[in-house]
Amino acid sequence: MPATAPTAATPDPDPDPVLIVGSGPTGLTLACDLARRSVGVRIIDKSPEFPRSSRAKGPNPRSLEVLEDLGVVNRVLAVGSAPLIMRKYRNGLPVADADPFESSHPTPDVPYDRGALIAQWQLEEILRDRLAEYGVHVELGSEAVGLSQGPESVTVALADGRSIEARYVVGCDGGHSAVRKLLGVPFEGKTAEEQSMVCGDVEVDGLDRGIWHQWFDEDGAVLLCPIPGTRTGWWFQAGPERDAAGALVPPSLESFQRLFAKHTGLPGDRLSHATLLSTYRVNERMADRYRVGRVLLAGDAAHVHSVAGGLGMNTGIQDAFNLGWKLARVVEDRSAPGLLDTYEEERLPVASWTLDITAERLRATLEAIRQPSGGLDSAISGDTAGLGLGYHWSSLSTTGSTPRLRAGDRAPDAPCRNAGTGAPTRLFEAFAGPHFTLLGFGPDTAEALRAAEAAYGDAVRAYGVDAGAPHDLTDDAGHARTAYGAEPGTGLLVLVRPDNHVALIAPAPESGAVGDYLDRLGRTA
Repeated sequence: MPATAPTAATPDPDPDPVLIVGSGPTGLTLACDLARRSVGVRIIDKSPEFPRSSRAKGPNPRSLEVLEDLGVVNRVLAVGSAPLIMRKYRNGLPVADADPFESSHPTPDVPYDRGALIAQWQLEEILRDRLAEYGVHVELGSEAVGLSQGPESVTVALADGRSIEARYVVGCDGGHSAVRKLLGVPFEGKTAEEQSMVCGDVEVDGLDRGIWHQWFDEDGAVLLCPIPGTRTGWWFQAGPERDAAGALVPPSLESFQRLFAKHTGLPGDRLSHATLLSTYRVNERMADRYRVGRVLLAGDAAHVHSVAGGLGMNTGIQDAFNLGWKLARVVEDRSAPGLLDTYEEERLPVASWTLDITAERLRATLEAIRQPSGGLDSAISGDTAGLGLGYHWSSLSTTGSTPRLRAGDRAPDAPCRNAGTGAPTRLFEAFAGPHFTLLGFGPDTAEALRAAEAAYGDAVRAYGVDAGAPHDLTDDAGHARTAYGAEPGTGLLVLVRPDNHVALIAPAPESGAVGDYLDRLGRTA
């Protein structure tokens, strides 16, 4: 390893199962997922206090599904808001309003047709509260400075002389990841110095808080979006000032006021209390591997890209959701560490796609804002919702398809009724939790459903859809059959992974494929 623990550090006598370095949304999502599986987890962060960062503007539809599975989506929606109308200005005058989601609406298979606006610090608070319900708390002031691996564990040295030993370590510590650097993993890509902006949280008097205001002109822009859950807070973004030599002027309240006055035509002193100041440059970089022995990378530690489309935090949340069930299974079954290789196999191509789509959305947005009515709505597309991403190439997606679905796809939702009580329910409620879910469509699947629960216990929950089996669901409107492409009169089995992607699809007579798949996970080496 490029760096090892100092000899003065004394490791813990008993290794923790998992140590997470970094307590942003990626690390917290992973910690919550592991903790609810009763996997011992510690999460550390070098910051002396929790940052009040507003950088990311909220979860997209796919991340909302993840947060529902973790049991916090209602809290997120209560604190946040729906995406706002975007008002575009030219020469200080409003020229167009845009609602990128005007024509979209929830459907039986997609309950969240749009993301939520919420400051990153608010989302992190919600996730920390959820984690605390499992008795796990972020350990602040714990900076990783050394890393060494043995055959059964990893030792992380901290700046204060302590060390922590764990069976696995996950670096969720951002684009400047210490864990990635200690591993010596390259972070190839480019930085576009000419594509820069200054950012911060500000207070503004006299602006409508129901609008995301966007002023554009020939030599720059100012963007102001109200921060939900606050009375006066706004996200401020602008093209930076440059001095006489062409160098970027560091962000400050005074520079924000000058930019505000220049591009809006309004008095600069209407803007006040600028905090969390930063300069953002477009970086497009990704790690060439996500695993080195017992150490893994997730979120910005593994990939960074343009903010266009809002996929940064969301890709990290979804990295964590992919990794959580696999890491838990390996911790519980020491014979199957190779399952962790499928994390890189599935998520590294997604990162590559994300770099491409965000670069394309940035180009589209830069082109759009040259037009009188153009604005940030050009950064939003169906791709940025995250709902179409699947793992068709994965070694875990080997079997089956229907006219609507194939192995590797995101598993759709559908409203149903509990056959026993008549109470309304949804497939997402059946999926929620750390288990695999086996859906059986039609009475021919009832025996296979009973056999799966008997053989695998709590690891698999079996639900029949009009199958006459225990835990039966009634699909009165046919939404579940439609979403899964299950033809009437035929028996169909669909195994859904704990991260709510389809593992396999098999006709009822081939029910042995379910056991073969689950047993193979235990033998992965």
